[in-house]
Amino acid sequence: MDKKKIKLSLKNISQSYIVNDSIFDAVKDISLDIYDNEFLVLLGPGQCGKSVLLNIIGGLEQPVEGSKYLDEKKYTGSDKRISMVFQKLALMPWKTVMANVEFGLQMEGVKKAKRREISQKYIDLVGLNGFEKSYPNELSGGMKQRVGIARAYSNDPEILLMDEPFGQLDAQTRIVMQEEIQRIWQHEKRTIVFVTNNIEEAIYLGDRIVLLSNRPATIKKIYNIDLPRPRNTIDPEFLSIRREISENTDLAL
Repeated sequence: MDKKKIKLSLKNISQSYIVNDSIFDAVKDISLDIYDNEFLVLLGPGQCGKSVLLNIIGGLEQPVEGSKYLDEKKYTGSDKRISMVFQKLALMPWKTVMANVEFGLQMEGVKKAKRREISQKYIDLVGLNGFEKSYPNELSGGMKQRVGIARAYSNDPEILLMDEPFGQLDAQTRIVMQEEIQRIWQHEKRTIVFVTNNIEEAIYLGDRIVLLSNRPATIKKIYNIDLPRPRNTIDPEFLSIRREISENTDLAL
């Protein structure tokens, strides 16, 4: 097997805050290599520090200790090669689907014809062809998430960070979106770092699952998920992994 290329490295990352004159540790001494085109899942209890770690990778927060490396080069702050998809998408309600998707390209000064071509490619990819002129209030929750994914992909990131993107969707729509993000990732490979507190979702999507402890977040165990895709959630091997992870965490099933 070819050696995997390391895309992103975290070295001894820690994050703390001062709360009511006391030091509150959110993330403690996390070191992790993330591979090129990998679908990596950060799994852990609510409020354990998963999103803090994701924000540090994306440059929205600066760690109190540790370093991060992209393609073996140290970086601080944000990097244009990294895009984020949040649970709360912050779509601009006064802009159409097309205008939302192309907004980043517009800010970079990409000419209209080119940015429309790029944006249309990803609107088509996420299954929103025909909705280019629709506004966010005319879309379902799942469709809004598709807009957010198309917007992130249109900026041509090398790494896509996703912070519990399906957490506010109903159960049926969540399943559909899990299938969709897997399809999109397989079609347009990127390194994805995906945060969730849902064990089944983690196993269904991840090449690897990094199980985090309750706060402060530390790495409890890393699971390699070698199941073929698309995955069957009632397959005995799937259920065996689910049981093993659930016994190693206090997450609700």
